Amino acid sequence: MKSSYSKYSAKDDLFWLILRPWIFIPRVLYILLTFIFLFLRILFQGNSKNKNVQKNLSKYLFDVITDLGPCFIKLGQALSTRPDLVRQDWLTELTKLQDNLPAFDHKIALKIIEEELGTPANELFEEFPDSPIASASLGQVYKAKLNNSYLAVKVQRPNLYFLIRRDIVILRFLGTFLSPLLPLNIGVGIGEIIDEFGKALFDEIDYQKEAENALRFANLFKENPNIFIPKLEKQFSSKRVITTSWIDGVKLRDRALLEENNLIPASFIKTCVISGLQQLFEFGYFHADPHPGNMFALKGGNADCGNLAYVDFGMMDTITNSDRLTLIKAIVHIINEEYYLLAEDFQKLGFLTKEQDLQKLVEPLKEVLGGSFGAEVGNFNLKNVTDKFSKLMYSYPFRVPSRFALIIRAVVSQEGLALRLDPEFKILKIAYPYIAKKLLTDNSEEILDILLEVVFDKKGQIQVEKVESLLNILFKDSENINSDLIPVANAGLKLFVSKKGSEVRKNLLLSLIKDEKLEFTDAKKLLALIRDTFSPLNIAKSAVQNIISTV
Repeated sequence: MKSSYSKYSAKDDLFWLILRPWIFIPRVLYILLTFIFLFLRILFQGNSKNKNVQKNLSKYLFDVITDLGPCFIKLGQALSTRPDLVRQDWLTELTKLQDNLPAFDHKIALKIIEEELGTPANELFEEFPDSPIASASLGQVYKAKLNNSYLAVKVQRPNLYFLIRRDIVILRFLGTFLSPLLPLNIGVGIGEIIDEFGKALFDEIDYQKEAENALRFANLFKENPNIFIPKLEKQFSSKRVITTSWIDGVKLRDRALLEENNLIPASFIKTCVISGLQQLFEFGYFHADPHPGNMFALKGGNADCGNLAYVDFGMMDTITNSDRLTLIKAIVHIINEEYYLLAEDFQKLGFLTKEQDLQKLVEPLKEVLGGSFGAEVGNFNLKNVTDKFSKLMYSYPFRVPSRFALIIRAVVSQEGLALRLDPEFKILKIAYPYIAKKLLTDNSEEILDILLEVVFDKKGQIQVEKVESLLNILFKDSENINSDLIPVANAGLKLFVSKKGSEVRKNLLLSLIKDEKLEFTDAKKLLALIRDTFSPLNIAKSAVQNIISTV
């Protein structure tokens, strides 16, 4: 059955709501008054040392967000993943927004199932419970039984299309109207960011679209033994009901809970971050809502990489190949402290206008990023840089392209999830080695071009210090130093002797010629670096570590 939902249209939806002032005006007033009362209560009670006051305030915050409906719950979910931004006592309450919201009437859920699937739930399944096992912003989940197997049956909340359409229009109206008064300088205009949010929400309430997303996502990770995607049950799925196999795991919400189940938190953090990087930098297709309610730790795996299950594929997004490669270049330029080239990357991505004098940004970028990267990579977290960057955005014309809204949301949510499990977690401790390994092992034309930019300067000379920086990040900042040695050595050797490696061989030969004379100094330094990195002893250690990790 084809979904009857319309696509999001800011102009059409605004026109639709303005023609219904009896809906528009009371709702705007209600939202404004609700936030004014919330602001005043936080202003007067937010710094109180009294635990009961804070407990009541966090409960009030939860009730306010829940009462305002699905759009606001989605925004609250993003906050619930950030222990570095939200007080712990408030965070405990906000976490309930992920999958512990008030359920809607069970009879209505049964009616929706019958309308959508053509048969009552008790006839479709061997067992169907009298209440949901979880209730989220857009639907509630039942644990049903069929053929001695358990299934997750998600039923959409009633009247959802109307509620989201109404509130997205109002959010856009208020955001555009109030943005000059807000402590933000995102350049692009908050309306465009809300448009991206609206498009994603309209896609998310179409469960047929979610089913397609789940199949696509599962196919991308079919070769990854650490990532599990529930199997879609097409015969029990439609536009407002989606059924999948049941995932029996522990939500990535609480470190103590994982440890109680003999699961190692750090192993799931690594799987989570690596899979997120793969989505952005390899697949160009990513889960845009990676909060703890949508991710489960499973038994199996090992101390290095735990087994992780993703669920709920309503909010997904893509990144263009051009943006994907430019982001990889930007990370390489940060690693190499090439701030002018980084400014060019920002310009290409749309964070800076084409008219901007990039030379003026070199020192500010160095000031913001220089202290958090490079040798201090282990001390990096997104909040530190975000705090500095927000100040920079007031002085320079940075803008946030609307197409990056969901990417930023996904990355920030994922780092927040990791911080819940490990307050000392540093995302670049995993991300930097991943990018370094990708440059050294991925033989695609695009990545090879980036690698050549690292190894050779514009004159074709070897940049030994940059190669050394790349290898150091992979083999010194990585927590598993030796495990990547053999894969990187094999990939490098294959590349050098392959047809694709002709450019590398040619550049190496040209780099030996300086002022019409042969010059071996840089070549010797490079060979010494390679010899020290890939020594027989290190290769032996790598082989042993790889054997241990597979046992």
